[in-house]
Amino acid sequence: MSKGKNWPALIILVIIFFTVGGNILVILAVSLEKKLHNATNFFLRSLAVADLLVGVLVMPTALINILYNYSWPLPHVLCPMWIFLDVFFCTASIMHLCAISLDRYVGIRSPIKHSRTSHSTYKAMTKIAAVWTISLVISLPVPVISLQDEQKLLVNGSCVLTEPSFILVGSSVVFFLPLIIMVVCYCLTMRVLQQHLATFSTEHRNCANTKQPSPQPSLLSDGPSSHSNSPRKGVLQHLSPPLRVRECTGPRGQGKRRMAQAIKNERRASQVLGVVFFLFLVMWCPFFVTNVLIAMCQNGCSKRLLRLLDIFVWVGYVSSGVNPLIYTLFNKNYRHAFSRYLRCSYHKQANPVLSNSACQVYSVTPTPVLCERSCTDTNANGVSGFSGSNRVYKQDEMMKEGVNNFASSMDNISRV
Repeated sequence: MSKGKNWPALIILVIIFFTVGGNILVILAVSLEKKLHNATNFFLRSLAVADLLVGVLVMPTALINILYNYSWPLPHVLCPMWIFLDVFFCTASIMHLCAISLDRYVGIRSPIKHSRTSHSTYKAMTKIAAVWTISLVISLPVPVISLQDEQKLLVNGSCVLTEPSFILVGSSVVFFLPLIIMVVCYCLTMRVLQQHLATFSTEHRNCANTKQPSPQPSLLSDGPSSHSNSPRKGVLQHLSPPLRVRECTGPRGQGKRRMAQAIKNERRASQVLGVVFFLFLVMWCPFFVTNVLIAMCQNGCSKRLLRLLDIFVWVGYVSSGVNPLIYTLFNKNYRHAFSRYLRCSYHKQANPVLSNSACQVYSVTPTPVLCERSCTDTNANGVSGFSGSNRVYKQDEMMKEGVNNFASSMDNISRV
């Protein structure tokens, strides 16, 4: 390396720039884009805040430490503060990923119940506050250790945490336990999605093989001698199709097709988060494994292992900057929002809608319920066939409402 040139420092500056800029774009996208207003994206925005703070407060101080050859150049009181912020923000980043995996699994396992209990912004913010609180509690021992013995953080003029018990317990709580939770939740999520998709695919094939039969006269029809243009006969014929055809072509069939599409969308979104989890594992696992080895061997560790730890910690820092890149590559909503923000266009321009009042007024198609009520009010004879059809139709409407709630909750979960 030429004298006067520090290429590693230049690379670190580039990493800091993209970490800060990328996470600012994520925060703006979730805050301004209505399509991204759901629980998962609120978690991602909070994750971006943690990663942004890593890029603003932790990385620049680590760069200064590198430039001075790991000899702490700042006042001694800032050393425990820097280590505390490092542990706090990195722990918050990891805990956010763990919370996202748990929330998505619960939402996919019981989508209707989950949408009723956690669909509101207040519920999502409460969970996010709990994540930050847990991260803060885990990081609090750092300033406590500094108050007890300052030499455990400043060793030979270097600012580094050397408390073996905290390193072992902290690494287990911060990394290895969340890693197990994320892997288990991701595997269970993909299995549940596969089961749902297989079920709806089988029902879709069955519906595709079901042909619409010709309308059959009901028991209350006027018989062969009645007029073919009788409104009462037409209504009764259309109100009594077979149950299987009604389930495939009526509100239930439409809801099932919508659920199948929502499950496919959720599966794609889970694959994107799978990439995020995999990169998290690859980038943080070397640091925590090396950190545990150093805590176990203590003074008997080789200098090569200590040098590897200095490299691996920056690999972990890079994970704070790769998440916006993943969203850009895999999610069109984020991609379109980022492209507009880079052009200083922070509000999406709405396409002009040409309204046609005639179409809006006269395009309303009467439903069977309206025809049924008309016939009932006109005749006023209390025919039991009409009330039975009304009950069947109301059951279909109730089923449609439940199915739509299920699909809507799946849509909300799958927007990443």
